[in-house]
Amino acid sequence: MSAPAPGGVAVPPQSILAAATPEGWVEAAVRGWAEVLIDHANCEKKAASTALALMFAYPEDRPLALALSRLAREELRHFEQVARAMGHAGVVATRQRPGRYAQQLRRAMRTSEPGRKLDVLLVGALIEARSAERFALLAPRLPGALSRLYADLGVSEARHFGLYLGFAQASAPAGWQARLAELAATEAQLVTTPDELLRFHSGPP
Repeated sequence: MSAPAPGGVAVPPQSILAAATPEGWVEAAVRGWAEVLIDHANCEKKAASTALALMFAYPEDRPLALALSRLAREELRHFEQVARAMGHAGVVATRQRPGRYAQQLRRAMRTSEPGRKLDVLLVGALIEARSAERFALLAPRLPGALSRLYADLGVSEARHFGLYLGFAQASAPAGWQARLAELAATEAQLVTTPDELLRFHSGPP
């Protein structure tokens, strides 16, 4: 695949995932949709926070900063949508123990430049791609308003995936594919192996 202009790519999110979400997770998420919804709200806040952190980390990259500014605002609007959905469904926001997914992905990332920037962008692309995939899996199996919300959010997550991947490709035209394969393998292991906590990005119970 040739590198596109920063800010988006015309490939499906699932194309970078090394494994599909197991049916066991889908079944558990449909049964435990309220718990997943609470974690989903937290994920939207974390996504906005990640975008803002990247703006501070790489202020010299003006196109990235502007794209992330728009992304952060959109992620916060998504949080508001999820919070409203929780209210309509009678789901009370509670403090949850974090799952292993984000923590383990962070451990797999390099901490020094120039590798750190590429890894942050690729991990962002993987998370958004996984989110888009799971929204598509859950939307047909959830009731009414929540089904429509997840279908709409899946479209947004696919666009966010394209943004992160586009900037990753531009950041390292010669090396992004090999590094993506390594990080995608870690991500796939996390979502396909048994997990003690049911979360939006967890493995099956």
